[in-house]
Amino acid sequence: MHILKTLRRALLLLSAIFLAGCNTVLLNPSGDIANQQGRLIVVSTVLMLIIIIPVIALTIFFAWRYRQSNKEATYSPDWDHSTQLELAIWAAPLLIIIALGAITWISTHTLDPYRPLSRLDAQRPIPAETKPLVVEVVALDWKWLFIYPEQGIATVNELAAPVDRPISFKITASSVMNSFFIPALAGQIYAMPGMETKLHAVINKPGEFDGFSANYSGAGFSGMRFKFHGLSHDGFDQWVAKVKTGKEGELTREQYKKLEVPSEREPVRHYAAVDPALYDAILNLCVDRNKMCMKEMMAIDADGGLGKPGAFNVATKQAWQADSLDTPKRKYVTAMCTTED
Repeated sequence: MHILKTLRRALLLLSAIFLAGCNTVLLNPSGDIANQQGRLIVVSTVLMLIIIIPVIALTIFFAWRYRQSNKEATYSPDWDHSTQLELAIWAAPLLIIIALGAITWISTHTLDPYRPLSRLDAQRPIPAETKPLVVEVVALDWKWLFIYPEQGIATVNELAAPVDRPISFKITASSVMNSFFIPALAGQIYAMPGMETKLHAVINKPGEFDGFSANYSGAGFSGMRFKFHGLSHDGFDQWVAKVKTGKEGELTREQYKKLEVPSEREPVRHYAAVDPALYDAILNLCVDRNKMCMKEMMAIDADGGLGKPGAFNVATKQAWQADSLDTPKRKYVTAMCTTED
């Protein structure tokens, strides 16, 4: 028995030692958005513990106080109501729910990933005329493609940004749904084919941080990781210059088709140049020039549509007159022809 107790204590001590070395990045991030999200976790946990701890303590107290062997405890089999106890039971949780609701409402709007940043951190607003760094993110199978449209470069499985400069991420995917996540920078944002999600964030400390996919997307999911470098402004310029000397050359549509083929644990790649229209083609699922882009399809649909359903709708549509000469008439496709016609 003594040996078991000693072993139990040793295991507890060993666990404490291992946990002491953990890097709790979610609660100690290097970006302002992630920092606010970390504080939100702490505040929410503390508010809930206000109820949880007293409930646990009272459960233990009542079990001990009214144990069968305690003959001094008052036995009240007909007790069924206490106004003071009912008030405490209902009022405290209600107040906590109200507090959590208010915090959730405020933080939902403040930390909206689509909302441009209004500060670098709690002490510093964004300087006037500061231009965000635009990064176009594409989740591939099973790797990450980062396009820097202003710098005219692209990278695979490596991302960099200057410290204290807002970053505007535009995020999409090539085939299946994925999730873009850099814990030290901001919360995870989903990447979906044919759709664009956004994230605004800023890194406040230099360093190398982990990024990965937070949504299972197939066999190579576990290796879908990359490094995010927080650099000084001069360091970022040097990194861009280094990428522009990359051996991969230009990332064209043809090169992208090869890159898009599923592969696992791809090494870092640097593309010295990139097709300016590539991201738009990826987003609209028309990297292949023989395919019609989604935005073109939607424009046709907005004008009445094509195909048999569209032709039927046009043929059976009753004449529509504007209410006044100032009101433009609605547009419909009235005829379709082939190239031979």
